[in-house]
Amino acid sequence: MDFELSEQQGAVRDLARKFAQRDVAPRAQRIDDKAEFDWDLHRRAAELGLVGMTAPEAYGGSGADTVTWCVAIEEVAKASSAVANGLTLTESMVHYFATLGNEQQKRTYLPPLASGKKICAFGLTEPDAGSDAASVSTTARRDGESFVLNGRKMFISGAGVADLFLIVATVDKAQRSKGVRTFIVEKGTKGLTLGGKLDLMGMRGFATEPVFLEDCRVPISHQLGGEDGFRNVMRGLDGAGRLGAASMAVGTAQAAMDAALAHARQRRQFGRPIFDFQAVQFMLADMSAEIDAARLLVWKAASRRDAGLPFTKESSHAKLFAADMCVRNVSNAMQVFGGYSYSKEYPIERHYRDAKVHQIWDGTSQIQRIIIARQLAQEVS
Repeated sequence: MDFELSEQQGAVRDLARKFAQRDVAPRAQRIDDKAEFDWDLHRRAAELGLVGMTAPEAYGGSGADTVTWCVAIEEVAKASSAVANGLTLTESMVHYFATLGNEQQKRTYLPPLASGKKICAFGLTEPDAGSDAASVSTTARRDGESFVLNGRKMFISGAGVADLFLIVATVDKAQRSKGVRTFIVEKGTKGLTLGGKLDLMGMRGFATEPVFLEDCRVPISHQLGGEDGFRNVMRGLDGAGRLGAASMAVGTAQAAMDAALAHARQRRQFGRPIFDFQAVQFMLADMSAEIDAARLLVWKAASRRDAGLPFTKESSHAKLFAADMCVRNVSNAMQVFGGYSYSKEYPIERHYRDAKVHQIWDGTSQIQRIIIARQLAQEVS
């Protein structure tokens, strides 16, 4: 197994790193303070080929492999989780359209997503449905040549800036997962309204809002992926969802460690840099080892996806370990900073607030453990 990036992958990493350091980092604090999506940065990323990377070239994408995409997301997340979140969400939506859409849907929706001109939000989470995705209560009732959608969605990333939505609904609650379907709803459709931007602790700057559907009518042609809806949703979460979140967690932890190391070498106590104290050295050594371990888990799952191999267990390994590692090590980085870490003057405070969500979204850490255990049971049965 080759643990080194190819020349092309290394070039994309360097491109993403330069973009993150030159363009994203100077705006990161302002994005967090104002909690506003930066369209200019999103479109700049698209011009560099960092938006919709895995979409086929015929539809405006770069046709990149998953490992390359994960590497790029990590680099951008070092500068701003909010900006990386925009790229991750778009990648997830590109995956759904590219793998589930018919030719007309691909030609209509993939180019504007890959070019950064439009954002698509994913309406899955509900007040009473999150980890149990099969229990969605948003309904889709067939009425002639249309479906009529009714329900509420919560914590929908990008909803406030989205031009279209993928809404997960059920055609029959009694069927649980078998009744789940996915529908394309364009902004401005009658019956689709937003609940206002949520004031989040972290991962700010991506217009997260509730979405309400009241007798929202969409044509039959706007159903995505046929009748195997639940399995299609889960496949999407395995890939761009969980691997994107894991890559972002690795990037955030790496940024925190880099900052802590620089601070430890500069900050002096008792007549010498605090890096000279073994207690600080051990924290930094543990950070380095755990970040690298998480990165390799991400690359392993991504490489299996690229090879067409099963990767559900591996993506959950990566998401679980990277999320818990990120929270633990950003906290340790704050310990190295001491009192300075509690000031918004330093990015470490923002990294700490951004870190926690990785244990919650795209399947909580507890849900990842359940998925892994089920996979283990299947392997020995």
